[in-house]
Amino acid sequence: MTRQPPFLDDDERRARLARRHLLAPAYRAATVEQVTEAMVGLHATDPATVYLSVCARLARPAAAEVERALYEDVSLVKLLSMRRTIFAVTEEFAPYVSSSTARAIAVKERATLVKHLRESAEGWDEPRLAATEQAVLAALAARGEATTAELAADVPALRETILMAPGKPYEARQSVGSRLLRLLASDGHVRRCRPRGSWLSSSYPWALVPQWPDLPVREAKAEVVRRWLAAFGPATVEDVKWWTGWTLGDTRKALADVGAVEVGLSDGPGLALPGDDLPDEERAGQGRALEPWAALLPGLDPTVLGWRGRDWYLDPAHMPALFDRAGNPGPTVWWRGRVVGGWAQRADGELVWRLLADLGTEAEPAGRAIAAEAERLAGWLGAVRVTPRFRTPLERELTG
Repeated sequence: MTRQPPFLDDDERRARLARRHLLAPAYRAATVEQVTEAMVGLHATDPATVYLSVCARLARPAAAEVERALYEDVSLVKLLSMRRTIFAVTEEFAPYVSSSTARAIAVKERATLVKHLRESAEGWDEPRLAATEQAVLAALAARGEATTAELAADVPALRETILMAPGKPYEARQSVGSRLLRLLASDGHVRRCRPRGSWLSSSYPWALVPQWPDLPVREAKAEVVRRWLAAFGPATVEDVKWWTGWTLGDTRKALADVGAVEVGLSDGPGLALPGDDLPDEERAGQGRALEPWAALLPGLDPTVLGWRGRDWYLDPAHMPALFDRAGNPGPTVWWRGRVVGGWAQRADGELVWRLLADLGTEAEPAGRAIAAEAERLAGWLGAVRVTPRFRTPLERELTG
């Protein structure tokens, strides 16, 4: 008789989300590093997301704590990695992300940059690009840290421009410097330093970083998947493939290397780590008894973007209001493991939200819990005003 795989229902997945993503108040973390490890990586395309995502999960939220990790202790580093997105990961995990994903992206970035340089800038080839990179690294070594504009004073080639998307409506010129520093960051040679201005600023200097060990690619991919399943499992193969941005073949190899076991999910077959394929109440005596909880998560939060299949925590009917046309989520309101609405901050600092889901008899306790989270968020934001980089219909409407 064929043994049926354990079934993990949506309630179990939402309970795991509350605990493992540190969203229920009893599970909040003490440090930025604990949050980042729990989430595997934090989306960092929008500078504000790292701060908002971390502070939503800290017992004592404070922007200064995030700045400490990013710019003083440098226990968090940013890498162009999964899905060609910038992620902030712990310094200990960075070599695995670099070897599994970032370096392959850097190879493609380099080939693309060489192609654009040959097509739209005179006198550029691979030897000149390599010489310019070395000049930039030498300038950084001498300066300690510098913005791209400051480096261009030492390396004039960075001021040259490339024509991107010629003939298209979105045709634009980009500086060689902006593309080259992005490439050096992908290769693990440089990192972003404390922004010039507030923590919301996108103007930042660069600094050299010690080179991470070059790990075997297959070993590195397995470690990424192991950590991801521990945080986001159970999940489907498609979820893992989408989150990592790898090929289906590489995804399946990594899942096999960690010994992923089959489980049943409401939307079909899924996978979990060995020993993590039973409900928490059976596996560790934790049970599902969680205090009702609410959360206000920012645009691009790693929980919102954790899975490709989202129906178990996000009603597809709400996506047009909460996501932009490119698929980027805006700020979301959560109640007991589901996205139930969106929020925004107005110019005067007021935090406002709107429920999109009918919560029935839970509407009143949910409203109180959401209001408490809004007060908590406003408390540590203080005079700071946050506008998401990728604005969504509901966020625009709430601030308009």
